[in-house]
Amino acid sequence: MPVIFKRKREATGLIAVVSELEEAVAARDGDRTGRAFTAMMHTVQSASDAERVLAGPRLAALIPAFPPTGPRPMLAMAAGYCVERGADPVGCAEPILGGVHQDLLEALEFTRRWTSTLGAEKELPEPDEKIIDDELLARLGGDRYETTRLALAWCSVEEWQPPALAVLCRSAEVRRRHASEILPACRELAALERHDLKCLAYALAVLDDEPLVVLHRPTGTGFEVRIGGIGDNFQLHTLLAHVLVGGGHVPGTPPSAESVRLATDPEPAQGRTQTVATGTFELLAADGTQIWNEGLPDDIPVVEGRRLLVLDEPMYRRSWNADRFFPHLPGTAELTRVLTEDETRTWFARTAPGNGILRPS
Repeated sequence: MPVIFKRKREATGLIAVVSELEEAVAARDGDRTGRAFTAMMHTVQSASDAERVLAGPRLAALIPAFPPTGPRPMLAMAAGYCVERGADPVGCAEPILGGVHQDLLEALEFTRRWTSTLGAEKELPEPDEKIIDDELLARLGGDRYETTRLALAWCSVEEWQPPALAVLCRSAEVRRRHASEILPACRELAALERHDLKCLAYALAVLDDEPLVVLHRPTGTGFEVRIGGIGDNFQLHTLLAHVLVGGGHVPGTPPSAESVRLATDPEPAQGRTQTVATGTFELLAADGTQIWNEGLPDDIPVVEGRRLLVLDEPMYRRSWNADRFFPHLPGTAELTRVLTEDETRTWFARTAPGNGILRPS
């Protein structure tokens, strides 16, 4: 009986391809890793969601094993895509957000090297890999591998944003574990205005299970509200109006049921809607400065251990699209209790002098 020699079948399913990539990385075989990585990037797009659920944590776990000068952000994107299709965000978060944090810090180190070598008056370059050449690396000084890594971080840091959002917007536990550590570096780099990191900064600043003292100046009443998962102050504004006006605690026109649904529904809207929300209040800090709708609940200053927000009559009519900033992140606002008259008076005493609060200029 003739012996039939069969060629080894190439891995075709996503799980098989991920196994091949894991083995190639473990063997430190660069060529094999490159082939397996390319196959994975193609296969993850056509795989079933069931396969993606299993593959996500395994892909994320490979991120630290990839060299910093390799395609780590692309690997993170593949893992993040699996999270978007149902993989566990908690199981994928640490390697993804660890990579985000490392690249943010290395991008900042790039700026320090650039400034110390070329001077503060020399404008920072655009984050484009075309800038990386022998002249740039020589100017940065130090070990060539290290300077290459710093330059690549400067150029690729925005690529980490989608996978970071995938895990941050799907798990309060992920935000509690990782966000506060990463946020300062994100804000520092964003302030240089060379990278668009707004979405990442907003996601890292989301408050969860946060008590908020709310004072309504026109009626002299006070409330304790617990908020979570709110992406911006447009969403906060809608939910406060829903809780306080809709609940009959303060006068005004409550927001529409559809605008509240868009702010709170666990299922995101399918595309952009035409629903309009209308402002009910002026949002103010305790010192009378304005808390902008475009800003974040995290912008509300802490006073005596609690974030303190004052609501006043709106200075003019405002309206905005009611879609929430993060489609996959439903917000919550719960009235936990109405403050007593004594408590309310005490909190008002901590605001600016005058008619309860200073009007913004």
